[in-house]
Amino acid sequence: MFKHYTMNQVVLPLDFEMKLQENDIAYAVNHIVEHIPEESFVGFLRETGCPAYHPRMMMKIILCAYTQSVFSGRKIEGLIKDSVRMMWLAQGYEPSYRTINRFRVHSEVKELLRQCFVLFRCQLVEEKAIEEEAIFIDGTKIEANANKFTFVWKKSIEKYSTDLIEKSNQMYEELLEKEIIPEIERESSDELSKEELSEVVKKLDEKVKKYDQEIEESEKAKDRKQLRSMRKEPKQYRKQFQDYVIRKQKYQNDMEIFGNRNSYSKTDHDAT
Repeated sequence: MFKHYTMNQVVLPLDFEMKLQENDIAYAVNHIVEHIPEESFVGFLRETGCPAYHPRMMMKIILCAYTQSVFSGRKIEGLIKDSVRMMWLAQGYEPSYRTINRFRVHSEVKELLRQCFVLFRCQLVEEKAIEEEAIFIDGTKIEANANKFTFVWKKSIEKYSTDLIEKSNQMYEELLEKEIIPEIERESSDELSKEELSEVVKKLDEKVKKYDQEIEESEKAKDRKQLRSMRKEPKQYRKQFQDYVIRKQKYQNDMEIFGNRNSYSKTDHDAT
């Protein structure tokens, strides 16, 4: 025996809320947005043209979609047609993906999102889910990519550090040969320290700013074009050396954490 099933029977539509579970995320989203003061939506009012969708409704469907890891305007539009919770929040309206995207870039939306965050935190405090002084709910650090290793290996860091030394030395020599920057004082010719790398960045920054000033003062388009072309190389070097400074600091920190060990965990430095 099968349960009765037919596609030809006329069925009266039920309230979508009846289909939602008691702890559905849609209720939390609805609660937060409904507590935003009415005056916060004044900036969305239009005196002419076709009546717009209510910003409360637009905020609800966007926030609810985000909780489901759906960020594309077209996919949010699809959810409104397929998802019961989205149908309930939209109350039968079906805004297009263009309308959704236009709403998201509205100048008032940023402030609304800030208010939602504040209201959500206040709600958690009221329900005693977190303490009022809490800054972090959970201090656990988890890799965004589950396929990445959570351990850092000493041999790998030593190899990366050696490569960094070779590349930075080579690039520094190129800068001197091309006379892009003057020579800096170095403690050792074997490698550039973090401070010396920062000094190179400073020199390159001065060079780029000099070109910026010359471009601004130049009256001829041809000269400005040539100056921009000349500025490109020191800008590229500056970006590379900024990266070297960050990596140099990271590798130094890694070596301090290692101590006498051959590895450590990214989420728990005491683990090996």
